[in-house]
Amino acid sequence: MKKRSKLLLGILIITIFFNSCSSLSPTQVYQTLPTLTKSKLLKQAEATEMVETNKCTYLSRNRYFVAPIGFTPNDDLKNGARGIDEWVELDGGNSYVLKNFKWVTVDNQGSTQLHIDFDTLKCN
Repeated sequence: MKKRSKLLLGILIITIFFNSCSSLSPTQVYQTLPTLTKSKLLKQAEATEMVETNKCTYLSRNRYFVAPIGFTPNDDLKNGARGIDEWVELDGGNSYVLKNFKWVTVDNQGSTQLHIDFDTLKCN
């Protein structure tokens, strides 16, 4: 019985570990990222409309940030959020448009790193 319990515990730990190493879905990213940044996340259509009505101005387009590797995908996202906020602040803005993101495998053990493409804006 003890062997079986230890085996089940081992399987559970391995399952949790591998699930923590996988990337987040687009929905999870779009729901979580705005809670991690001080800057405001705008959808592309929203940003386009706000620029056309002079409520926002693009400060920098096509920013690319590689987040430091975290222990979990949520940690990667937190690191990415810090990078976005730093760039938005350096550009003198207060908003951003997330254009693309992806987790890139960086070693033979399957470690991944978050890459983020975004624009920075200044909005009223």
